[in-house]
Amino acid sequence: MARTTPEIALDAFDLAILKILQKDNATPQRTIGEAVNLSAPAVQRRIKRMEEAGVIAANCAIVDPAKVGQPITVFVEVEVISETAALIDAAKVEFSAAPEVQQCYYVTGEADFILVIVVATMADYEALTRRLFFGNHNVKKFRTFVAMDRVKVGLTVPLGDRAPG
Repeated sequence: MARTTPEIALDAFDLAILKILQKDNATPQRTIGEAVNLSAPAVQRRIKRMEEAGVIAANCAIVDPAKVGQPITVFVEVEVISETAALIDAAKVEFSAAPEVQQCYYVTGEADFILVIVVATMADYEALTRRLFFGNHNVKKFRTFVAMDRVKVGLTVPLGDRAPG
């Protein structure tokens, strides 16, 4: 769901801080400050401002699904029957509420949604399809792609070369 937060202009210091935080958001502010030539309090103020503006959306740990018993990653294209705003919003809520759904995108093209799902077994995925797709009267069809290998996984946003450091 979209946040209503103030827009802020990001300068080269902000981008440098973001580059460091995207690699390891547990980096001490003193270390960040040394890397970008700012004091630790200045870094702290900038991070707080970016959090309040929604530039930094969350601070979380990235967990390897296989190491916690969720080794299967599935990509699913979902096509709905009716694209009324109410039904699309209902699908967004339902897909977002499923803990197995890591990511959900409302997209253009033949599919209406692309889901990234992690499960322990294919039986778990089958149960999920019954709940999310077969049990949803607005789902016309869905297509499943099972990942054979995790080649690259991340949410790092490229920030370009404007950032010092």
